[in-house]
Amino acid sequence: MQVDEGAAGSGPRERILAATAKLLAEGGREAVSTRAVGTAAGVQAPTIYRLFGDKQGLLDAVAAEGFATYLSTKSTPEPDTDPVDDLRAGWDEHLQFGLANPALYMLMCEPRPGAMPPAAAAGIEILAARVHRIAEAGRLRVGEERAVQLVHAAGSGTTIALIAMPEAARDLELSVMAREAVIAAITTDAPAPSAPGPVGAAVALRAVLPQTTALTEPERGLMREWLDRIAAAPR
Repeated sequence: MQVDEGAAGSGPRERILAATAKLLAEGGREAVSTRAVGTAAGVQAPTIYRLFGDKQGLLDAVAAEGFATYLSTKSTPEPDTDPVDDLRAGWDEHLQFGLANPALYMLMCEPRPGAMPPAAAAGIEILAARVHRIAEAGRLRVGEERAVQLVHAAGSGTTIALIAMPEAARDLELSVMAREAVIAAITTDAPAPSAPGPVGAAVALRAVLPQTTALTEPERGLMREWLDRIAAAPR
């Protein structure tokens, strides 16, 4: 098996990544070995180890490269876009990416006790930015960190479950139901000033705290601690 012509004229790192991505897409993780990658990319195994450290390093690089390519096709939401609708769109795009690139997606979401694959960490940063916009709008009913964790867990789990189903039997309505259940759990219908309770107010104030100039940095740190404790309190 050979890499495509577009990658053939590139340097060894690019050829190795292209060869690995192709092997992964065609045969899954089991098809990726240093020997197969070396043959497809026209390099020796020591070159792979020198550039990526080991096979896991190579797989992490392929996942990060694939995710970066996906991100390059996405447009930045307009400032006046409803932040909750923006989260919905992000969920749907996430699902579409996973279903279109199942082997790569499973590699990105591979469980690691106490750690997270680099590509998944990059995705979390994007999700956190979307959730932060909801908090700034006063429409988040739980702390930002908890909201990010819940959306990540539910979105990844739903995508993996649908990948595991035969394509003809996939019920995409499951994703819609999961998405709306999560959104209902973490957001309010109206900005926090119209909704009673200290948790929503604490979450909204925590989101815009960096914008205040009335407090010193130590005072802001203390305020962050207080607001985080209020936001995490049981309802």
